[in-house]
Amino acid sequence: MRPPVPTLPRPGRRARTLALRAAYGGGTSVSAAAVAYGLLVAEAKLARKTIGIPRTSAPRAGGSYGRGRRGQEPLHLVVLGDSAAAGLGCQRADQTPGALLAGAVARDLRRRVELEVVAKVGARSADLEVQVAQVLHRRVDAAVIIIGANDVTHRVPIASAVRDLRRAVQTLREAGAVVVVGTTPDLGSVKPLMQPLRTVAASVSRRLAAAQTVATVEADGSAVSLGDLLGREFSQKPHLWSDDRFHPSPAGYGRVVDALLPALLRSLGADMPVSTAVSDSVQDVELAARVASREPGVEVDPLPEQPATGRLALLRRRLPLVSKGAPAGPTAAAELAEELGDLPPGDAAH
Repeated sequence: MRPPVPTLPRPGRRARTLALRAAYGGGTSVSAAAVAYGLLVAEAKLARKTIGIPRTSAPRAGGSYGRGRRGQEPLHLVVLGDSAAAGLGCQRADQTPGALLAGAVARDLRRRVELEVVAKVGARSADLEVQVAQVLHRRVDAAVIIIGANDVTHRVPIASAVRDLRRAVQTLREAGAVVVVGTTPDLGSVKPLMQPLRTVAASVSRRLAAAQTVATVEADGSAVSLGDLLGREFSQKPHLWSDDRFHPSPAGYGRVVDALLPALLRSLGADMPVSTAVSDSVQDVELAARVASREPGVEVDPLPEQPATGRLALLRRRLPLVSKGAPAGPTAAAELAEELGDLPPGDAAH
């Protein structure tokens, strides 16, 4: 599948204007605009050559994680979205976001987690409808969605992408699942992109991330900003990115999970100091969304008791995640059989 970055420039007024502002500081001459847009196209071609074409898929990470008490219902966690949700760039299943989240939830809640990953490389928000239908074949307790990068790079209108996301969150919430959305990363932080393409990517992805936050909160989900979570440290810590410098490495995905996990545990009702909230403030939901789109790790949640007037949300900033040890690994077949009652207690050790 071709990487989506090179298709970002579109011969429309908005793209040309952004390119012009980035390259010429706001000048308005026709010749300057033509040069700026030509530079934008050239940078896209260079990005295509640099990133290359992904020839692998993400490891499959579905299955059981951890071990609960005998007779206790497992928690069904689903992961939906695009290549970032699937874990493209990881070499092993246990390095993917789904496995890390499932293992951490199993560890912290002391409950077996059944993980189902339906995220697909190249997916856009419109694909969430099919993914949601796939997971609702059974009860879903928690859903994590990471989506939006391909909407940006394939020039999907923001209103359309947000409508699809809102529908997915609403459907999952109506089915009884808690929902955490990792909003669109700041594509301006991707190393192979140079100016003015980087400025265009940053502007559009931030606008989409803000709109995603509003839609998620209005659909009663929690939104976590991924922003330029990895981009700020790329030059000092290149190991956070995979070889294509477009997708995170296993270490990079670990940072993404660190940002998502506190919101997921809180949504599941976990009362534990997973991370320390620096500040909680009630803000207009659109203002909170704009702030979050520029600050990675910021969480925006629905206000439990929404006033009759206004559209408010809870804006939460956190300190870095406090490590609680390694996540639980995949459940061994013998342990799973014992938990389900297929073996007498203790036989799993033999």
